[in-house]
Amino acid sequence: MTRPEFERRYKAAPHIRKAELIEGIVYVASPLRFQQHAEPHSRLSTWLGTYVVYTPVTLSGIEPTIRLDLDNEPQPDIVLILDQQVGGRAY
Repeated sequence: MTRPEFERRYKAAPHIRKAELIEGIVYVASPLRFQQHAEPHSRLSTWLGTYVVYTPVTLSGIEPTIRLDLDNEPQPDIVLILDQQVGGRAY
């Protein structure tokens, strides 16, 4: 599936909370478990948030949609981004 088609269908299905397009294939997330996902996610968010506070040219965000190309639009749990003034790259 192409990214424009994915975006059109995703907007038309508000009951789907998280879907990603990876190499033209759509993946819909299953329910997440506390120990395997939520707890480590919380720790990673805290760690990156602390890093951002002490590193002025960085930003962090939770579950953004990232358009990589026409076949890929993932929604990672958390991202670290360099500010536009220093290149605006995501990691």
